Amino acid sequence: MFGLPKSTEMSKSIPKSAIFKKFKPCSIDHNLFDDQIHRITIVAEVSPKTVSIAASDELTSFFIVLVQLKTVDCDKKNILLLSKLIDQKMIFALQYENTIKFAVYRANRVNISDSRSVDKWEFRLKGFDLVSTWDHLFSDIFGIELLEGKKLDEIIIQNELRDKVRKQLEILENKAMIEKQPRRKWELVEEINKLKEQLEGV
Repeated sequence: MFGLPKSTEMSKSIPKSAIFKKFKPCSIDHNLFDDQIHRITIVAEVSPKTVSIAASDELTSFFIVLVQLKTVDCDKKNILLLSKLIDQKMIFALQYENTIKFAVYRANRVNISDSRSVDKWEFRLKGFDLVSTWDHLFSDIFGIELLEGKKLDEIIIQNELRDKVRKQLEILENKAMIEKQPRRKWELVEEINKLKEQLEGV
């Protein structure tokens, strides 16, 4: 699946009832999960017993979990709940009809990829051990460039901050374009310049 070696394939269903029994979510969260998620199946295991990649003290395996959705979107609360279910690194393939987007809880945030048709997702396992393989796979899914001397979690946080500043910048530039009062326009320009400096710093 997704171009991964045949040796990694598996099929282990996770009943939703087991999740509700373990975490006992409130009725709102229970209904949210039930309304959005149809079926959960572990479809791949990447570990030294399935591929020729060494484990490390930090990571001995990770899993691909297929989450078949009833709705186009999956609330991040549901991803957090799934992430707590198994004490392992997991990549969630969120499938709605013939499209898939991936979700991973990493750097204390839920990261969600763009959505593509199922056959457009294909990966190759790269790395000298499972940690670097995990990092490379994450970077391939989310289109993040790995930088030498920088941890991937730092890059994730920086990219998120950069995107946030860019959105703020776009909003202010649009406001400045239509602003009629010279004083207010000047204030907006100053705010824009500060954000540009902040963006360069990031």
